[in-house]
Amino acid sequence: MIAEKIRNDLGNSSWIRAMFEEGERLRQIHGTDKVYDFSLGNPDYEPAPRVQHLLRELVSGETPGLHRYTPNAGDVEARARIAAAVAEDCGLPLGPEHIVMTCGAAGGLNVVLKAILNPGDEIIVLSPFFVEYLFYIDNHGGKSVVAPTTTGFEPDLETLDSAIGPRCRGIILNSPNNPTGVVYSQETLQALSILLEKKEKEFGTEILVISDEPYSKLVYDDVKVTSVLKVFKNSVAVNSFSKSLALPGERIGYIAVSPAINEVDMFINGLVFANRTLGFVNAPSLFMKLVSMSLDEVPPVEEYKRRRDYFYDMLAGLGFKCTKPDGAFYLFPRSPLADDVEFVRRALKYNLLLVPGKGFGCPGYFRIAYCVSFDTIKNSQPAFEALAAELNMRN
Repeated sequence: MIAEKIRNDLGNSSWIRAMFEEGERLRQIHGTDKVYDFSLGNPDYEPAPRVQHLLRELVSGETPGLHRYTPNAGDVEARARIAAAVAEDCGLPLGPEHIVMTCGAAGGLNVVLKAILNPGDEIIVLSPFFVEYLFYIDNHGGKSVVAPTTTGFEPDLETLDSAIGPRCRGIILNSPNNPTGVVYSQETLQALSILLEKKEKEFGTEILVISDEPYSKLVYDDVKVTSVLKVFKNSVAVNSFSKSLALPGERIGYIAVSPAINEVDMFINGLVFANRTLGFVNAPSLFMKLVSMSLDEVPPVEEYKRRRDYFYDMLAGLGFKCTKPDGAFYLFPRSPLADDVEFVRRALKYNLLLVPGKGFGCPGYFRIAYCVSFDTIKNSQPAFEALAAELNMRN
């Protein structure tokens, strides 16, 4: 019954989920406390007390129409609050008409791609990348063009110059990045803006910068995340509250559209149409209200920083090579074996659940998600030490 295309895609689907499922098997054998699962970016903390309080108030109150359909773009008051917050960050005159509420950032990315892609159009993806990007692009008849980043995991302008052709309709940026945790510098983004303008003139096209921003509030050491809306005329910011408010299961996010885009009203109408016809109809009504009333809440950055620093120092002491992340909650060390899949399989012997870099379009590395308890990280140290010893990493 299943389509051949889906059958093939299943064979190439997410290593993240595959390792998570392997973790479920190991937990049944060894017990939860003996399995060190760093496979999935699923925040381990609960929503902030104020967020939970607001949710209880909304559910127990008597707000008329709370559970009815909203406009396809989303609740107007919620969009107005979010627009005001985005406008303050980017310095542009955004109103509620520039916001489309979505079913998480994943839903938002699919809405944007549906709205801009003709069959065979190209989207640039920077490797390493969140693996689902390739499927999202394919969903809407597009073609992924993968461009490797620099050794420090920032956009490589020389590579991009060659990768951008006349069918290019957009480029996906993800900063702070999954899986590296790297935050793209303002200088790099400005240089990329100049390159894109040059390419648009060369081909007589418009190239949309699609910024995937679920980790934008999760940054360390006073690092600043530059708003793409401030840098790129043709840009959208796609965000979610999965990480910032610890609400991944509620599937709530938004698209913020630069008011500088040509025919911006037509573009937004296309997004709203795609939101409806992809079957989302509108984002969850209750949670639109909740997140728009919780915009001042921030994730526990200092706790994540503590986990990052402990994990990074532990791995460095064992001989692993890794770029220290500026944000998000991932480490992306170089694999001590050329075959990163084999390395991840070796780690399973010690009940360590890691994800090979191959799953992010970047073989030779592996990803660790440290959005787990600090005790899990500390207790995993003997397992990492045994793995490092097996591979003679200190020699």
